[in-house]
Amino acid sequence: MQTTRLRRSATALAVILAVGGSYTLGRSAIGDAHAASATVLPVATSVAALPDFRAIAERLGPAVVNIAVEGTVRTAARSQIPQLPPGLELPDFFKRFGPMQPHGAERSVRGQGSGFIVSSDGVILTNAHVVDNATSVTVRLTDRREFTARVVGIDKPSDVAVLKIDAEDLPTVPIGNPDSARVGDWVLAIGSPFGFENSVTAGIVSAKSRSLPDEGYVPFIQTDVAINPGNSGGPLINMAGEVIGINSQIYSRSGGYQGLSFAIPIDVADGIKDQLLADGSVTRGRMGVGIQDVNQALAESFGLDSARGALVTQVEKDSPAERAGLRSGDVILELDGTAVARSAELPPRVAAMTPGSEARLKVWRDGKTVDLAVEVGRLESPSLAGASPGDADQARLGLALRPLTDDERRRSGIEEGLLVLEADGPASRAGIRPGDVVLALNGRAVDDVAELKRLLDGAGKHVALLVQRNDARIFVPVEIG
Repeated sequence: MQTTRLRRSATALAVILAVGGSYTLGRSAIGDAHAASATVLPVATSVAALPDFRAIAERLGPAVVNIAVEGTVRTAARSQIPQLPPGLELPDFFKRFGPMQPHGAERSVRGQGSGFIVSSDGVILTNAHVVDNATSVTVRLTDRREFTARVVGIDKPSDVAVLKIDAEDLPTVPIGNPDSARVGDWVLAIGSPFGFENSVTAGIVSAKSRSLPDEGYVPFIQTDVAINPGNSGGPLINMAGEVIGINSQIYSRSGGYQGLSFAIPIDVADGIKDQLLADGSVTRGRMGVGIQDVNQALAESFGLDSARGALVTQVEKDSPAERAGLRSGDVILELDGTAVARSAELPPRVAAMTPGSEARLKVWRDGKTVDLAVEVGRLESPSLAGASPGDADQARLGLALRPLTDDERRRSGIEEGLLVLEADGPASRAGIRPGDVVLALNGRAVDDVAELKRLLDGAGKHVALLVQRNDARIFVPVEIG
């Protein structure tokens, strides 16, 4: 595809030159004697200089690394597909840089991606999905030195991972400010697409603060930089030679580059890195509200002068938002003095706040603004049952589950149960949905994954799951074969 694009560019340039030349030659060929003897004045042209990609690539290239991984992975297809734009089909769905696998499939993998050195003593940033479930991680530098890397920490919600290699005096990348990037700015990517190490591609910033399905904590930078499998985890660089993002996802029918690429802003990744280095885990803030965008019709009905803000659709019981007096129907216009233009802007900003800190909200309510102060809570980080021992039998059901947290027990009034995070296969066909709580299997209560496995071991081809959905409890028959 790159060859085709280059050929087309070269052809376009030739056409431009040919058109310019034909005009001058035409004047000479068809002009009369007087015109032929007249002084020919030069044609004024204006040529815009392209950015110096070469200097940036030479300066930052040595700090970009190739990452090779080995290990086994268990994959799980998502059961709920968010609303897609009109005219787009499932193959267009946002995806990581690699093919999707059947639910519950376990396979040995040898994969590769990219990363970049942010500290001269060997701290490297990459994507979580590059090194997740890896049993060995090898980092190769441009000078062909290889190191076995230690995975310091992984944060799946942001898709950021931190690696460490034992080395000193390594080249590093300068860190920039993604907020200074503007739509239309030139940007550069360096990585290992399809294994071609230290490949450089360029494009422009297409949009900012993109919210992708199931990625609510990251305001992605959208670009048209050519990104392919193997680029994942590499840097997105501005024309000052500063890293402003980590290339993470593509939007594609084929799994390859089609002009839509998404990068994690480097300030988001840098905050994740600091927490992983310090604590090995990531803490996020929480308010406990459901929100949606405000369209023109809603703005008019609420008396707003324009379609803006985040409309509160639900306030969780005993949540920080409820304690602060936030109500369903409120429109959050500002957070800590900064406007909230769209609902997608709010989750990453709240998540970045420290639990226990105060969030100052400006809210539109009953035709006027109201100021509220919310003490930010702590967002629980669910762990999928797929990471627990003995989950092979859960593939028979097609469920990813975890025990309820203490906070969820208090809010729901449910003493014990397993929260459904993903539903596929037999369970999905039976009508089980993410958000349901499995209370019992064949009349026997379940409160942990091990208990569910034990009950499945003695089950036949059919099981009955007792499920709580909102305020209702129902038995759902599941044929597991």
